[in-house]
Amino acid sequence: MATKTNKSYTKRLKVTKTGKIIGRKPGFNHNNAKQSRVHQLAGKKGKEFPMTPKELGLFMPHN
Repeated sequence: MATKTNKSYTKRLKVTKTGKIIGRKPGFNHNNAKQSRVHQLAGKKGKEFPMTPKELGLFMPHN
């Protein structure tokens, strides 16, 4: 029986062409007004999530 894709992960993470998994950095959801502009913009950059192939199979859709 095939496992279902975890939809919450697919909405938050993006898989690049090379297979890397990119997501948002933690700590930038709210209370950013007092941060410097450089720090605010740094939060928009993605962060790579290292995952094993087994974890990938559980969370991401099968191609």
